[in-house]
Amino acid sequence: MKIRLVTAVALTVLLAAPAGLRAEEIPAEKQKAITDMLATMKCEMDPANIEANGEGYELDDVFCADGQYDMDLDADLTVAGKRKE
Repeated sequence: MKIRLVTAVALTVLLAAPAGLRAEEIPAEKQKAITDMLATMKCEMDPANIEANGEGYELDDVFCADGQYDMDLDADLTVAGKRKE
């Protein structure tokens, strides 16, 4: 009986977690500013892959002329980190 209760609690926590961990919505004007900045670097990405990260943004799967990257941007949209995938 105790195992069933523990299992039920664990499943409830695991199933409820994704709703609480949902990524913050990035405003359309900020998405456009980021994609415009990337275009100047000869890069593009799906705006759905932009995540708020503290004071800045994390960009996943950025496609540039020289390869695919993950990037970190400061709040002023300056590239703070760039990792080739």
